[in-house]
Amino acid sequence: MSTNKTVLIVEDEADLAEVVRYNLEREGYRCRCVADGTSALVELRREQPDVLILDRMLPGMSGDEVINKLRREPNTAGIPVLMLTAKSEESDELIGFALGADDYVTKPFSMKLLLARVDALLRRVSAPAAGSDVLTAGPICLDRSRHELKVNDESVTLTSTEFGLLWELLAARGRVLSRDQLIDAVLGGSTVVTDRTIDVHVAALRKKLGKASALIQTVRGVGYTLRPPPGVGR
Repeated sequence: MSTNKTVLIVEDEADLAEVVRYNLEREGYRCRCVADGTSALVELRREQPDVLILDRMLPGMSGDEVINKLRREPNTAGIPVLMLTAKSEESDELIGFALGADDYVTKPFSMKLLLARVDALLRRVSAPAAGSDVLTAGPICLDRSRHELKVNDESVTLTSTEFGLLWELLAARGRVLSRDQLIDAVLGGSTVVTDRTIDVHVAALRKKLGKASALIQTVRGVGYTLRPPPGVGR
């Protein structure tokens, strides 16, 4: 595989960080490593990576604090984040996704799995557009070529997963999408997550949409649909 993509690895276990770096570089990635949250933010602001691999438990500033800060800054909010952590309970994973993680891998892990997840995350972000690059519904305007969302002409910053979810819901044109369909379309069929993971991402998306969040409707026991207001076309 040949790639010029960059990966920032934030991991305080030096041996593990080196193993991850070595394997990613074998696949053609360019890697930078830091061992604490403060250094991670410095690196993120200095040069944005294509993917951030982030441990949750770090000395000083935790990984949770790091992702919270980067998601609040427009310049870094869209960076894909894969959390790599020993916190393996389902509740831990849901917290990670609620904080804005795009993927979540628990330790101990298979290096082959990690490489596949990084590759899938990058493909998801850079997938070529098929058909129209712009979808609208009511006050929502989503431009895939620019990776840009506007609500009532105001720019709103989304994570790559939130962007993918909104795109799938808009593209469905009122059809109901099951949680499994959304998982496959947005996170990839090889990603093992629970239905609640999608619920967490949808909750975060609704929060960012403000009043326009009413367009995303929950179909109990099935999934979600996005329907424009009566009389408003796409």
